[in-house]
Amino acid sequence: MTTTPRAWVLRCDGGSRGNPGPGAYGFVLTDPQGEEREARGEALGVVTNNVAEYRSLIAGLEAAARHAAQPLEVRMDSELVIRQMTGQYRVKNEGLKPLHAEAKRAAAQLRQVTFDSVRREHNARADQLVNDALDRAQARSESPR
Repeated sequence: MTTTPRAWVLRCDGGSRGNPGPGAYGFVLTDPQGEEREARGEALGVVTNNVAEYRSLIAGLEAAARHAAQPLEVRMDSELVIRQMTGQYRVKNEGLKPLHAEAKRAAAQLRQVTFDSVRREHNARADQLVNDALDRAQARSESPR
């Protein structure tokens, strides 16, 4: 009897304060033993929520490729991005088409990737990285020069 190896997990989130507004992404990559291997949150400037979500996915997939993370389960609370990545939804927004293509290229660097939509509370660490990055960016913009 063979057992399927446990998968790496990539949790991604993106958000903006206003839509569009100041945005950021966050991702957390954990190995099959559940150890956090990479986590990052970065401010993006003024973007829409969906752009921030795609940026989180792209950054996370690039990190997964650096770690040769296979098989990989991507978990996001953006149903739109998940359904576009799985082909359930077409990408109609012209601004998202290049990001979708970039995410598809990044995913193609990995042999086996699955995409799952999760509830926001199951993505808390990635969401925290987004908010921390937004808070840091806001503090920098408010500090006297």
